Amino acid sequence: MTGLLIRDAEVSAGSRTDVLIRDGVVAAVGTELPGAGLPILDAEGGAVLPGLHDHHLHLHALAADRNSVRCGPPQVRTADDLARALARAPGDGWIRGVGYVETVAGMLDSAALDLLHRERPVRIQHRSGALWVLNSTAAGLTGLDTATEPGVERDADGRVTGRVWRADTWLRSRLPNSGPPDLGEVGALLAGYGITGISDATPDLTDDSLAHLIDATACGALPQRLNLLGVPLGRTCGPRVTTGAYKIVLADSGLPDIDDLAATVTRAHDLGRPVAVHCVSRAALLILLAVFDETGTVPGDRIEHGAIVPAESIGALRRLGVAVVTQPGFLADRGDDYLRRVDAADLPDLYRCRSLCDGGVGLALSSDAPYGPLDPWQVISAAVVRRAPDGAVVGAAETLCAPAALARYLAPLDDPGGPARVVAPGTPADLVLLDRTVERLCDRPAAAAVRATLIGGRVVFEG
Repeated sequence: MTGLLIRDAEVSAGSRTDVLIRDGVVAAVGTELPGAGLPILDAEGGAVLPGLHDHHLHLHALAADRNSVRCGPPQVRTADDLARALARAPGDGWIRGVGYVETVAGMLDSAALDLLHRERPVRIQHRSGALWVLNSTAAGLTGLDTATEPGVERDADGRVTGRVWRADTWLRSRLPNSGPPDLGEVGALLAGYGITGISDATPDLTDDSLAHLIDATACGALPQRLNLLGVPLGRTCGPRVTTGAYKIVLADSGLPDIDDLAATVTRAHDLGRPVAVHCVSRAALLILLAVFDETGTVPGDRIEHGAIVPAESIGALRRLGVAVVTQPGFLADRGDDYLRRVDAADLPDLYRCRSLCDGGVGLALSSDAPYGPLDPWQVISAAVVRRAPDGAVVGAAETLCAPAALARYLAPLDDPGGPARVVAPGTPADLVLLDRTVERLCDRPAAAAVRATLIGGRVVFEG
């Protein structure tokens, strides 16, 4: 029998108690619990919370991102900045760039990228994650000119432009050393933030990617509970990794036929899978709501991002019982750009939070890392203040109070819009110990407050 006793912890506001852990679950919560023979962790009055859940990120992209060249703000703001960043890239082989946005040097293609860097093969990802741009050297090495993959863009004369849309799996198959990256560093980073559960939202996972994610949890490289949205229909993951809602992407570059989308949703439902649908535009959301009216919904159906949610759609979302998994961290990361480039009529609908909660719609906060900030405490702060990098507030009516924002990171992985989990007997000992009370944390949310993280009663991070 394994166990741990956490002494003198704040489990509910304003009161201190002990937390007894045995065999991976919370066995008891109370004062003067017996701890003979058990390791003791003195909380010194710090809060013990359920571990945080990031309900939408991309693990393999996050791991690869950590070894990539920054190609967008704040590090890179001009074409000259980008040329210098590419020239300074270490090594002598492929250069992988991330975070590009058109404000740097326009809408890149192979010819434009060649003017910035031609000597080495370069592929740069747009910060949305939807697009890769290859220079001519990279296009030649990947055989882009003869590719039949639908995402490979061609101009009116049939020539490849160097742009590859939503075809990551195909592109990866054309690259050297293209196996999935090691996830150990990412797992440790997540643990340091107090994150004990993850929903990976990468769509259409290949057999290799799926096997690698499962193996990373089995060997402990990724200690977090793992829920996968990209598992193909008809497949499951086994006991250690859960099969989540089925990820469907409504890409604004090519919105689907309504009948085809309805057929996909119906098939997922018939196989016992809710759906998790990527919606970032008004048009995509309205198409999805029309489909849900036709197919019906099941518990667990969810909308990913909900970047634009018209006020008149909130009632429909409540009626359908569909949760929204959104990312207010984007406002802190690029809100100034949104204020310049998003249609003024859409700004009140941008990354809604409070109006969804007030309207009875289930809400979860998440990172969308590496495309948005990974640190959950930054995302919580962004939900509270909604302040852009230039200091402007984006959607003041949509702010959440800090406790409400924190609660939106505490919902179960399989119910992201549901009630926050609590520390109580019989619950999994997936916990985060803070060096301060919740009240003090909410005054200034910060990752520095995380003192220890436990998953299944085992300490996976200790600061």
